[in-house]
Amino acid sequence: MSVELPLWRALTGYRVLTLVYAVVIFSLNYTEYAHPLGGAAYMAALTVWMVLTWRCTTSAERCSRRFLFGDLAFAVAGILLTPLVDTHARIVGGAPTLPSIWTAGAALGFAIKGGWRWAAGASSVVAVANLVERQEFARDTVHNVLLVWVASVAIGYVVEVARASERTLARALQIEAATRERERLARDIHDSVLQVLAMVQRRGAALGGEAAELGRMAGEQEVALRTLVSSGLVPAKRQATAPDAAGTAGTEGTAYGAGEVDGPSYGDNCVPEGQEALADEPCDVRALLAPHAGAGVTFSEPGAPVLLPAARAAELSAAVSAALDNVRVHAGPDAHAWILVEDEPEEVLVTVRDDGPGIPEGRLADAEREGRLGVALSIRGRLRDLGGRAEWISVPGQGTEVELMVPKGGAPEGGRRAKAGA
Repeated sequence: MSVELPLWRALTGYRVLTLVYAVVIFSLNYTEYAHPLGGAAYMAALTVWMVLTWRCTTSAERCSRRFLFGDLAFAVAGILLTPLVDTHARIVGGAPTLPSIWTAGAALGFAIKGGWRWAAGASSVVAVANLVERQEFARDTVHNVLLVWVASVAIGYVVEVARASERTLARALQIEAATRERERLARDIHDSVLQVLAMVQRRGAALGGEAAELGRMAGEQEVALRTLVSSGLVPAKRQATAPDAAGTAGTEGTAYGAGEVDGPSYGDNCVPEGQEALADEPCDVRALLAPHAGAGVTFSEPGAPVLLPAARAAELSAAVSAALDNVRVHAGPDAHAWILVEDEPEEVLVTVRDDGPGIPEGRLADAEREGRLGVALSIRGRLRDLGGRAEWISVPGQGTEVELMVPKGGAPEGGRRAKAGA
């Protein structure tokens, strides 16, 4: 049951009881009114209105804006009609208005339907009508006006908090259900698919020849699937950045980004490299980098989404792809690479490390002078346009580490101008 339903039921009961109260008070003081027939006509119209609309306050779906404004109009009309049918002496003496405390129900309807802002507006209209009716700032009138205003605003605020809590609880239940389902699927996959892939890998290695190649491919798929199951990530669609020969494209797809699984939530905003991204939409960087995981690449990421605007995330992913291409080309087919994603308060840091032979000192500068601009353009250039930076740490014989840092904010003006003029 929704947390709002008891409030709507309480409002329905309040409107009915306060109508009965207003009719009884009017009946007991009927002879004291200056024009009792006018007051009786209003009370009859209010009763008909209640009979026709009592179901409108039984749920949020039935309570429309048209009804709320109609209810408020009846309340204000009854207050302003009071000086025309009652005597001045009774009004100055503190006699109730024709609708009496029924008017608070109109403000409470706005509070439950639209929150404290709607409640503040409706109760302010009722307050002004009461002050006009009394024609002075009498203590009892001001007290009643403030009471209705504070009560309706407080109830409106409570309703907003209750709705937010209900949405949070529903989201938590969805996450729990999804987690349980993922755990069930992980058990099934572990007991079937992963074991079959591991068996194919072992048998292929034992048989040799073409079977060994098939076994190696099965091993890569096993590692990729195991990474997917353990991390819970469903990577976005992407393609390899540089197609190799037929044989290489088929065997390196998992390690270097040929996953084709639709991504969840923030991953839906991520696009493959080379396609136009929605620049302002948040994208989970993990969804773009997860497909790189494979037999030759280990991917490590935080447990929570690492968010960047989609266009910036796509550029960061392209830089990581270029770094992995360098590992494949320069470190050799037997080298292993590690990708580590870190979510810092002001920036996203991605580290690509390998266990290859390393880069000799000055080799990157020499390559740039020779016109080979893979590092200068594909990596440094991309990050510079984003306001980020790339750093290389390499020791001959001990591998290479590339740190790619992208700020979460916008790129500096210089970076934008450089990109626009490129």
